[in-house]
Amino acid sequence: MKDPYTDLEINCRAQLSILETCRIYNPSIKIVFASTRQIYGVPDYLPVDERHLLHPTDVNGINKMAGEWYHILYNNVYGIRSCSLRLTNTYGPRMRVKDARQTFLGIWIKQIIQGKEIKVFGDGKQLRDFNYVEDVVDALLMSAVSEEAYGQIFNLGCNEPLSLNDLAKLLIRINKSGSFSLVPFPPERKQIDIGDYYGDFRKIRSRLGWEPKMSLEEGLDISLEYYRKYSKYYWDD
Repeated sequence: MKDPYTDLEINCRAQLSILETCRIYNPSIKIVFASTRQIYGVPDYLPVDERHLLHPTDVNGINKMAGEWYHILYNNVYGIRSCSLRLTNTYGPRMRVKDARQTFLGIWIKQIIQGKEIKVFGDGKQLRDFNYVEDVVDALLMSAVSEEAYGQIFNLGCNEPLSLNDLAKLLIRINKSGSFSLVPFPPERKQIDIGDYYGDFRKIRSRLGWEPKMSLEEGLDISLEYYRKYSKYYWDD
């Protein structure tokens, strides 16, 4: 939100440049675009399926929405075989954890390993869904090799959404120590908060046979173990 023109360059102009280059030089390519549930904005109903209206609440969501439709357009008009996966909260080893720039869960993992209190915005009752990184990679690969994916948009998601309060409690239980507290939303975050969200992934399950395999508890356990071992590579202090 503080640097909208850079966001526009990355998520719109760059996508169009990629597609134009492919159209001219490599039209037989297959592209899987990593989109985001962010483009739905505040849900009108839950779980959110692919027919849900798009009304993003921030600049990034608007630019991601435009980027996604460039890919679908080039599939439909120029035959560039493209599809889009609307990712939700992807987590696991090697994600950015030194700050909350990409995901709140990353900074929570850092805080709990460092023995710091997890800060949960608002009342902590917001529902979210989570996908372990290897499950997301499976979805990307299955989309890449399936002819049924051409020109399609798919939600990812999980079977058991969780409130932020319960997520913090789960992290503490797996870690065998830690604490969390509720803090007011920073004003700039409150304006773009979407409340509850969890996706309906029945379309990708029925078309491509994908569904998440890793439980949240096991995935968080693997993630915590990884960052305990390699923390010096992931945060400066």
